[in-house]
Formats: sequence, structure tokens, C-alpha cells
Amino acid sequence: MTTISAATTSSQILHHTTVFIYEILSQSELRHHILSTLRRKLLPSDQLALKPLSLAIETLENAISTSNASIQSSSLRLAQKLLLSYPETTFSSFLLSLIYSLSNQPIKSSLSLLQVFLLDPSLARSELASAFFEELFLVHFLPVLQWFNEQRSIILSSLSQNVNDDADDYSICDVSVVVPCSKLLSKMSGDQALELKDLERNYEEVLDENCRVFVKYFKEVLENSDGNRSISPPALVLNQTEKAEELDYHEDKHIKSKELGLKNGRYNPIWAEGERSVEFYSISSKSKSPPFYPQRVSLNILEKQNSRTLTTSSNLNSDSELESISEDNSANSCSSESEAKKEENNRETALLDYGKSLRQKQKQPIFADSSRSPDYLVADNGNHPGSGKHTPPKDFVCPITSHLFDDPVTLETGQTYERRAIQEWLARGNSTCPITRQNLHSTQLPKINYVLKRLITSWQEKNPGPVPHQSENHQDVEPEPTIKSIVPETSPNSVISQATMDRTINELRQAITNLCMSEILKESERAVLQIDTFWQDMNIEPDILTMLSKPPVINGFVEILFNSVDPQVLKATFYLLCELVSRDEAVIHTLTRVNSDVERIVALFKEGLEEVFVLIYLLQPSTTGLVEMDVVESLLAVIKGRDDNLLKMCLKPKTASVLLLRQILQSNEENVASSIISSIVSSKVIESIVGSLEAEWAVERIAAVGILQRCMQQDGKCRNIIADKAQLAPVLESFMGASNEERFEIVYFFSELVKLNRRTLNEQVLNIIRDEGAFSTMQSLLVYLQTALQDQCPIVAGLLLQLDLLVEPRKMSIYREEAIDTLISCLRNSEFPAAQIAAAETILSLQGRFTGYGKPLTRPFLLKRAGLEKNYRNLMRMEQRCNNPGEFEDISEEEKAADAWEIKMAFVLVSHEFGLLFEALAEGLKSRSAELYSACFLAATWLVYMLSVIPETGIRGSARVCLLKHFILIFKSTKDIEDRTLSLLALKSFIHDPEGLHDLTSYMKDILKGLRELRKSSPLAFEIMKVLYEGQESSADLWDHKELVQVDSSENGEVLSIVSFKDKIFSGHSDGTLKVWTGRGSFLHLVQEIREHTKAVTSLCILQSEERLYSGSLDKTARVWSIGNELIHCVQVHDMKDQVHNLVVANSISCFIPQGAGVKVHAWNGQSKLLNQNKYIKCLALVHGRLYCGCHDNSIQELDLASGTLNTIQSGSRKLLGKAHPVHALQVHNGLIYSASIALDGVAVKVWSTTNYNMVASLPTTSEVRSMAISSELIYLGCKGGIVEVWDKKKYTRIEILQTRTNGKVHCMTLDTNEEVLVIGTSDGRIQAWGLS
Repeated sequence: MTTISAATTSSQILHHTTVFIYEILSQSELRHHILSTLRRKLLPSDQLALKPLSLAIETLENAISTSNASIQSSSLRLAQKLLLSYPETTFSSFLLSLIYSLSNQPIKSSLSLLQVFLLDPSLARSELASAFFEELFLVHFLPVLQWFNEQRSIILSSLSQNVNDDADDYSICDVSVVVPCSKLLSKMSGDQALELKDLERNYEEVLDENCRVFVKYFKEVLENSDGNRSISPPALVLNQTEKAEELDYHEDKHIKSKELGLKNGRYNPIWAEGERSVEFYSISSKSKSPPFYPQRVSLNILEKQNSRTLTTSSNLNSDSELESISEDNSANSCSSESEAKKEENNRETALLDYGKSLRQKQKQPIFADSSRSPDYLVADNGNHPGSGKHTPPKDFVCPITSHLFDDPVTLETGQTYERRAIQEWLARGNSTCPITRQNLHSTQLPKINYVLKRLITSWQEKNPGPVPHQSENHQDVEPEPTIKSIVPETSPNSVISQATMDRTINELRQAITNLCMSEILKESERAVLQIDTFWQDMNIEPDILTMLSKPPVINGFVEILFNSVDPQVLKATFYLLCELVSRDEAVIHTLTRVNSDVERIVALFKEGLEEVFVLIYLLQPSTTGLVEMDVVESLLAVIKGRDDNLLKMCLKPKTASVLLLRQILQSNEENVASSIISSIVSSKVIESIVGSLEAEWAVERIAAVGILQRCMQQDGKCRNIIADKAQLAPVLESFMGASNEERFEIVYFFSELVKLNRRTLNEQVLNIIRDEGAFSTMQSLLVYLQTALQDQCPIVAGLLLQLDLLVEPRKMSIYREEAIDTLISCLRNSEFPAAQIAAAETILSLQGRFTGYGKPLTRPFLLKRAGLEKNYRNLMRMEQRCNNPGEFEDISEEEKAADAWEIKMAFVLVSHEFGLLFEALAEGLKSRSAELYSACFLAATWLVYMLSVIPETGIRGSARVCLLKHFILIFKSTKDIEDRTLSLLALKSFIHDPEGLHDLTSYMKDILKGLRELRKSSPLAFEIMKVLYEGQESSADLWDHKELVQVDSSENGEVLSIVSFKDKIFSGHSDGTLKVWTGRGSFLHLVQEIREHTKAVTSLCILQSEERLYSGSLDKTARVWSIGNELIHCVQVHDMKDQVHNLVVANSISCFIPQGAGVKVHAWNGQSKLLNQNKYIKCLALVHGRLYCGCHDNSIQELDLASGTLNTIQSGSRKLLGKAHPVHALQVHNGLIYSASIALDGVAVKVWSTTNYNMVASLPTTSEVRSMAISSELIYLGCKGGIVEVWDKKKYTRIEILQTRTNGKVHCMTLDTNEEVLVIGTSDGRIQAWGLS
């Protein structure tokens, strides 16, 4: 016969996997326990591989704990990579299943988890994933379990007669018969014991083999998730001890797991029948000792418990009944008398432990017939038989009578009661179990529970004598509590007063009885109102409180909450429960035993009962659970509503709601807390929370402080509302009586509150903090500063320093000295990195400028001062959009106040101990922590910059010694333009000091290149370069050119023109060739060679706005080239009608020198005209619609192309006999005209002004200059003899001469975009490049 089970779908497998993995990931203690188990199971040979596994675990834990998605993703990838490179083991497969689950790969997660069962099924089902095994595997293995049960019965069948002979006093037909295991073992032969051992070993092997078979089946199901083929479950495998056997699954389909001796999927074939209870423990379940009173339970708990109860079936055979007395397949065959006795004691202890799981928790009446004997009350759970105590275990006590069982009967629901008590219950017309409230299928009571009865008898024999009564709080009291007088007696002999008291007590007893026992709702409601009246009218004595705090009474109140709809009754019930909870912690345990009670209590808020949250706060439930119940919106509604509660409760609903909200924010994940904060701000509840700062209770004030502080951290705009509405005096009064943790919350709140975007408002708030309150705030902060934690000290010191500076800085202030000393001490303490960062950030915030969101403006404001205003302007525009119209009525006044505060604060910081703070900041700049480094850099930059603003104190030298090298290093090493600019801002403070300028000059070569790179974007760089140049006697030390490369292009003739654009160099040659070269990296590497001109390419020019290259040629054409891509191509050809000797272009026109006299202006539409026909032009320059002409007769003229006006800048000289001396080169740069000719009068290069045409300077070179290139600082002259002279543009002195090593003329020159590289072309066909070094 073949055993076939129902097919399992992929969705079922994925569901069970997801549930199991979720519990592992969400419960760190469980996860760590399983990982510890896996470590212990590693073989000695595997210990070397533990390191990569530990690294993978650490990475996995980081992924679980972080809320940053990118960090989690990278951590998971790293852990996965580590494990995949590791040999496949149970450990690595289990970790992979967790990783795949976090990575949203459920199928891979399931496959990895199944692999654990394939590699080590015994460990997996018993210690790692027992719940997963029970849900997915065990349902298929029931026939196997039944078969082994039968095998065990056959082995034990020979013992049944002997055991029956010894069990005279017990009914063998009752499953509850208890026979000591020593008797059974004494009747067992050695062969029978060995058979039982073999059977159990065989059972384990069969389970392992079937696990492996079904793992393969489940994997096939997962891989066939699209369902394109049918997969049947495999046949069950039985171990062939003698021969193979197979079971018909269909014949055993009615087998229930509760009929088999199972525990976590492990079957004990010898003793399992004795416990009859199949206990499938959840992976997340925790062992809890049952309470000593019946308790309310939710339906899902009842269902779980019902699977664990003792089954009393009359259809069991005698073998099974006999087997119920055993507990374990003892490996010892009771070889000695002492071992048998020990076994019997173990058996009794185990049975007692088993009995503790029999009862469920529900309410019960506290007033019952007390005449029964013996008069034992419920006992403490910690006691056990033989312990020497006279208090019976709770499981020996009837939940109805609260007395020791005499005739215990167990109902079908699993609950055990005294027969007489349950008969009275049923006689009153009830048809449900008193505890579980489940309907009873039959009201006929079963036989006595012999197991429990025998245990009770055994306990009584070992604990003779009277048993004292036990109170609910586990303390010994009198058997009957005496109710003391509640109303003060008028006289000792007052019979009337005593009668009144007795009548009141009787009425209270009756009300409590009605509350607990009545099945009529109205009667129970009246009882609540009577108890409420009694409570409010009388003085409550401890005995009355004890009586009302009993679990049955509390459960009665809870029943009213769940069933009553009368608002008055519900309010009274909440009032009484709150009062009881606030006075007796035992009530909390009663109410929180079942989670569903809290859920239903929360649901009552929808009925308009704000008192709900008072009770919830007093119960202190899990805040995570509260979030899951969606109570946050309800809490906000209570906080925002009117506080008009008429009941004088121990706590106001609003107070309780504020306290709960604070707890939720403290204990939940950051994303949950962030969502709650957004709701608080958006729903305008924040104003109501601000009102709680004036609350009567200090605890509410401090809770409000914590909530508001979180709000300001997340949404800084709300600090304006808080500053406007808050009354700070009550908070200051709370400071003195608060704990250190609460004090820091208050200080942090104040420090965040004074980060307003208006300096005047900040100072108003600071004045309030300093002056209000019954105690001196500054003195209190000074005292607290001595005891605060290291990472809290910077916040306290920063607030104390701000309060001290509200008046003009005095020569001496102990508050200021202590505050600054603390900041410096924290900044230097490398053992506390968090304190270092907090100190540096506190110093930054002391600058006093903030955005509307409370973020420091230090960096953007310093960049503005350095000339990079873009960031600051953008921030200010955002501020204006966010602020209400008219919020800043007088910005100038705010700026003045901010400037005054900044100067005052910087002065006291830098003056302390003669610049000691600079040393601390210098140490922070050496830190490897990017966060600390950045904060120290900004703080140092700000304070060094302020040295040039505040009065001279003689500490600039100290700052220079500590920080100059750091700023130089930052400027050289960083690539961030803003950081380089900030370092320049600090360096600027040193150049105004002679010693500082001297020290800075020694680093000139280190920073010169960076200054040249920044001079265009930063006026500050240009200014520092200017100062450094002026401080140098010779410019030669500042400039040094290094030859980069030389290329021979003589096969193409002379190089007549050359230009650069971005990372390309273009050259035009006399044979009509146009070449493209690389301008970066491998410099002057030929990229492209084109020959579309038929004659010499005389000129090249770039139109930057259109990324176009224009080439003019002697073939009477001008070509337009597209140069945006790597290769260039011609897009247009213009017929110029004349040879083009020199070409300059603008957007719509071009100008060129023709073959004859004059200059031609050619429009791109084909029209052209000839200008200045009386002159022969040698060179051209076109700037802003003005054409500058260098003529053959050495004259220079300016033509206004718009108006046609002609101006002469330099008059020419006509030579009749001698040779003419033309102007060979002409450049216009920054309003100056540079012209180059032959040095007839000792001056070859002259400089003219474009405004008044006066000559402003000249370069006394004797060389014959043929070309020029002008940079921001240098003038390059290309000369006839193959040399290039380099001149200082400011001082007009020659710096150096560059040799081309040829005798050819330098026809053309160009500079790259950064003015770092000079490229020339010569008459002998060479192209050569130099770079600034």
C-alpha cells in the first residue's frame, strides 16, 4: 500500500516560510538563540570557517537594524556574497534564507530554508524550525506516527496484565489512571527495553528520511510555481527493520495529532501516551507560569490550549491506558532500587508540571460555598510537592471554590472543576464552560480525574498539617480578611455607626457578588454604579482595596466594558479600574494578561470615552502594539480636544494621552516616529502639546518637552509656533526635580528652541530662559554640567554660554569659563567621538544664524563672504517662499543684531586661554571621522575669518601656528570648490599680518596652481594672488613652464594657424590640411586629419556659443565645422570671392583681410563690403562690434562696424625707400590693446587703452614678435628666432624664455581654457606645447 498525502501548493510553502522567517527577523532574542545553537553544532573541523560566518551574521544584523534602504541593500549583498563563497552547510543555508527574505526573494528564501532540513533534518525539526516543521511537514507524517504508535503498543502489550494486577484501585478504562513508572519498568525485561530503544531510534531515522524526501518534493513544487505540470506528493518511507512496510494514508485519514505523543515533531514511543497531549509550540511562544487565579482569554488562545488538553476517550485499549503512566524511554531498565525511586520522583514532578497546563484563565466568583473541607485556598505557583511549604500548587485548586480539589472533573474544554461546584453552575441553566465560555456538547460530567486526585493525595502526604490562606498578593494573611471601619466612628460604643458600617459592607459585598456572578447585564451595571458611589463617598481602607482588586472583580469590570452601552456605567467602570490600577500593581497583571482586552479597551474610544487612555497609560502596554492598533490618531484627538473631564480621575485623559504619545515616540522605529511627528504638525495638535508645558504634573510637562523637541528636529518650522506660544517658567521649575535624563531633555529642548531664524527673537527667548523660574537657571545649568554625561555636556555648555553672553562680555565669568572649557575638553576627548562631534556642531551653532528650519547658516554665509553667493541666495529665496508675508519687516535690523551677536560670540571663543580653542580644532582636523572633520573645518574657518573682524587681541599668531598648515593642505588636496574657497577665506585673514604673509608666501608654490584654477570663479583667489605677487620682488619664482610635447608636421608645410576648444587643439597648415589633436591626457595625439581646403588654411577661429569652428583659406572659401562630437565635419562652405588672409567672426558676420587693400566685412547671407580701403591690413581683432586693424605702415585703427566710425590709435610711418614695419600681431584683453611689431625704438610691444587710446605700457623686448597670446597674468610673445618670451602682465617684466630648438618663426599661439597650457605653431611645421608646473 502506498501512502499519499494531499498535495501542497507553492503558495502554502511560501506562506509558512514567510511567517517563520518574519518571526525570526522580528525577534532578536529568538534569532540570537538559533544562531547560538548553530554555532554549538559546528564540528571542530568547521571552526576555522566560523570567521566568515560571523562576518556574515554581523552584516546581516546591520541590515536588519538600519532604516536606510541603500545601506540595507549593500549589507545584504555583502552577506550573500560571503555565504555563497562558503561551502554549503546548515548554518550558511539558514542565514541565506534570512537574507533572501530581507531582499524580497521569497522563493530563494524558501529553498534555502528547505535545504536546512535536507542537510540536518533532526536539528532543523527539533531545535531550529519546529513550528515550520509542524505546519509544513508533520501533516504529511501522521500515518508514520500512528504506525510507530502501534509498534510501541505491541511491545508493551505483554506488560499490561502485570500492571493491571497492581492497579487495583484504578479503573483501567480511564485514561487518567496513574501507575508509577517504577512498577512498569520493574515488569520490563532487558530485551523489551532494547526493543523500545531501537524503535525510537528507528522512528528518528524514518522522520529524517521522510524530511529529505519531502524537501525534494517541496523544492519541485516551488520550481513549478507557474503550475505547468502536476506534482504528486511522494510515498512515505518506513525504516526496514525487518522488511519494508507501507501504510495506506486513506485508511488513516482520521488520525488526529492530539492522539499521538508528539512534541515539536519528536515522538517518544515509550512514554508519549501517558501525556496524551500533543503540544505544538510556536516558535515565538514563551514559557510563562500560569497565574493562581482563573483569567480571561481570547478565542485564539483557547483554540491553541484545546490542542494541549488531556483527552478522555473511552475507546482506548488497555495498552494505551497503561502507557499513559510513562514519561520517557528510560535508557536504564531500572537496574537498581535507587534508580527506580529516582525515576518515580521524576515522574511525579513531570506530571505536576503537566498539570499546570490544564487550566485556562477566566473570571470566577469570589464568594462561594466555603464550607467544604479541606479549606485550602489557591497557592503560589512556585511551590511544588516536596518543597516543604504548606501552600498547595494552583493547579490543585478549583477556580470556582478557590479550595483544594476533592472530586476533580475535567470538562471537554480541558478545564478542571470541583464536581459539586460545576454541578451547581450547570443547575442554574448554564451550558458553557465557566472559564472558556465555550458551549458544552454534553452536561453529563465525566468520572473523577484520577491523575490529578492522586497527585493531590501525594502532595497532602508530603505536606501534612493545616494550610494557611493565601491572599492575591502572595502574602500570608488571616483566613478571612477583616474589613476595617470605613466610616470614622463617633464613639467606641456607637452601635448605630457599627450597624451602618456593617450594612455598607454587606451592600458592597452584594454589589461585588452581583458584578461577578450575575448573568443579567442591568444587574451588573447597577452593581458598578453602587461600587462607584461607595468608592467616591467613603475613605478606602487597604482591606477594601484588596477585595476590589481580586482578579474575578477586575474581570467583572472588563465584562461591563465589553457589553455595556450606558455611557455613565462605562465612565464609572473606567474610573474604578483606573483608581485600582493606580493603587495596586496586581490589577495591571490581571488586565494585561490577554492582549485582546487592551484592543477592545482601545476600541471603546470610538464611543466617546476619553477615559480609555487613562487606563491604557496605567496598564503600560507595548507601544509597538499601540501603534499597530492605530491609537495615534485617537491620542491626537484627545490632546487637541477640550479638557473638560468632570470625573476627578487619578490622571486626566489629556495627560495620559501626552504621556502615551511620548512613550510611543521613544520606543518605535525612526520611520514610525517620523510619521507620527508629521501627523502632529499637520493636524495642528502641536499648540495643544505646547499647552502641556504648563501642566500641573511635572511628568506631563517633561513628556511635552520631549515631544516638542522631536517635532523641532524633524520639522524646524514649528519652533516658531512653540517659541510664540510656550510658557517656559513651568518647564524651568521642573528642571530642579527632574532626573538627569529628563534634565537633558529640557536643556536639549531649550537649545533647539533658540535656533530661530530671527536673532532678536532668539535673544528674547534666551532672556526668558535666564530670568524666569524660581531658581537661577544659569546656576542650575552650571551644577548640572558637572554631572551630565560626556556626550550631553556640549549641549549644556552651549546653552550656558549663550545665556552668559546676553550682556556685554565681562573680563571674567565663571559660567563662560566653564562652558568654553567643557567644549574644548569634549572636542579633544577622542574616547567619546559622539561628544567630539556634538562639541564641534555646538560651536558652529553659536554663530547665531539659522534657516527657518533651524539649520545653521554658517557654511552658506561663509561662502557668501568668500564670493560664492549662489548657495546663500538660493537659501534666502527658499526662506522667503516659506515665510509668511511681512514676517521680516526690517531685515537690516535683524542683520545688525546677527552681526553683533556673531562678533561678541567669536570674541569670547577665540580669546579664551589665548586661543586654546584653535589647538582643539586643529586636533579635530586630523580626525578620520568625516563628520568631525567637516564640523571642525567649518568652525575653524569661521573663527579665523572673524579674527579680521573683531578687535585685535594678539591671538592671530596662535591661530596661524595651529591652523595655517591645515588650511594649506585642505586647499591643495580637496577637489571640492566650496571647501577650497572656504580655506582661502581663512588664509585671507593671515595675509593682512606681515608674519602671516611671510608664512603664506613660503607655501606659494603649493597653492599657486589652485589659485590660478579658482581665479575665474572666485574673486578671493584673484585677490590673494594679487597680494602674493605684490609681495614678490621677482615674478620669475612664481612661474615655471615645462615642455610637454613637440610634434613634427612639416609634411604639411607651415603651421599658419592654431586654436583650442575644450579638450581639442585645431591646427591649419599651408597645404590646406586641417588637423585635430587631443588637448588633455595624451597631449597632441592626432585624432583627425582633413583636407577639404585646396590651398593654405591661413586662419582658424572659434564661435563658442554655437560650438563652431571657422577656417579661412587662400582658396577663397571659409568653411564652418561642427566640433561638438569627437570627430569634426564640415557643415557649410562660404564663397568669400577673395583670398582669406586673416579671419575673425561674430554671430552674423565675418571680417577678413583680402589680397589687396582694406578689410572685407562678409555677411553669412553672401553680402560683403570693403572698409578702410586706404590701408593694407596685416592683422585683425574683433571685440564687441569693434574691429581693430594692425596695418603694414605700423598704424593701428579702430572701426565701429555699427556706425562706420574710424579712429586711429597709432599713426603709421610711410617709408619711401626703406622697408615697411607692419604690426604683426594684435590682441585685445580686458580693455587693453596689445600690439607687436619690430623694435625700432627699443619697444616691440605696446599696450593701449580701448577707452582713450592712450599708450599705458610697453614691453622693452628687442625680438621681432610675430604672434601673441594673453592670459590673466602673463603675456606670451612668439618671435622670429624660434623663441617664446613670457612676460608678467602686471609688472611688465620678462619672466622666462621658452626655446623651440628651431630657427623658424612662431606663426601662431593659443592657450587652453584654464590658461595652463601654451601651444604654438612654427614656420618649419612644428607644433609644440608647454604647461605651467
